Amino acid sequence: MSRSAKSREPIAIRMKGNRVSFLTSRKQIFVLAGLAVLLLLALVASIGFGTKYVNPWAVVQAIFGQGDALDVVVVQKLRLPRVLVGAMVGACLAMSGAITQGLIRNPLASPDVMGVTSGASLAATAIITLIPSASVFWLPPAAFAGAALTTLLIYFLSWKKGVNPLMLVLVGVGIGAVASSLSTMLLVTGPTDVAQKAFNWLLGSVYGSSWKHVNMLLPWFIALGFLSLAFSRRINMLQLGDDLAAGAGSSVEKDRTMLIFIAVGLAGAGISVGGAIGFVALLAPHIARKLIGSSYGSLLPASALCGALIVVLADLLARNLVPPLDIPVGVFTSAVGAPFFIYLLWRSRSS
Repeated sequence: MSRSAKSREPIAIRMKGNRVSFLTSRKQIFVLAGLAVLLLLALVASIGFGTKYVNPWAVVQAIFGQGDALDVVVVQKLRLPRVLVGAMVGACLAMSGAITQGLIRNPLASPDVMGVTSGASLAATAIITLIPSASVFWLPPAAFAGAALTTLLIYFLSWKKGVNPLMLVLVGVGIGAVASSLSTMLLVTGPTDVAQKAFNWLLGSVYGSSWKHVNMLLPWFIALGFLSLAFSRRINMLQLGDDLAAGAGSSVEKDRTMLIFIAVGLAGAGISVGGAIGFVALLAPHIARKLIGSSYGSLLPASALCGALIVVLADLLARNLVPPLDIPVGVFTSAVGAPFFIYLLWRSRSS
């Protein structure tokens, strides 16, 4: 067997007495390791650059409370929680997009394109504008509820002896437009200071993130990330079609419902903290698929790493491109993601 063939030979990873398992390969493990290293370098660079430059070694020292006292304050209190939140938000959105694309078997599917992001944004905007005194910890469940209700509405309106993928996207675009209009109405009719806060959130930003936001997002990220990985084989089966998936041993409706719950939860968690950061959920899974293939055992962690890398780099640009302005991250992700979406539409025009 050639070295190239050996690098692609499947490797089974099993956990919890074989109840959770997925396939990968040596090549995919190397790609994942390379993406992890790139993300780590991006995190260090993002922490170091700013109004006060901190060199990479000083960043590492400051993370562990060593070195210059001012560097420790800048890194631990201001920049480290921000980049960690950005990385987790990007990873959540990317995994949600990958799961959505797998379930619908449509490369155009993602929470923001289908209107799920707008539904989550509407719920979070309502909390911010109508209940200004509400704790920040109310945002994840509110965003999740908005995303879940929007998803159910889209499925209901798209259903006709099954779900047509194109109809699902078109209905989602329409529902997203309605939700965005309602969010705008809340902004216009709300108090000016609260409306400005909500507007900045809607553009997508990790500005002002603190350890409170890290602690709020981390449990959702870990729990739903593990669940998505545990169900990765089910996504592979569902991509074969309902009949073949059922023949392969999948409980189609049960698996689909659980995966929709996971995708909506990931999107809602990411949106609740980072706001409506556009096109990460669409772009990251496509990059990961080009690098690692279509098997979800490796595609999901690769998508998470790509999504985290995109948001961390976008935030680095947002903070340093036009100082002292802090441009919303969503401006940069949309600038890249929107042309990519148009390209996907053009490529799919004959399908």
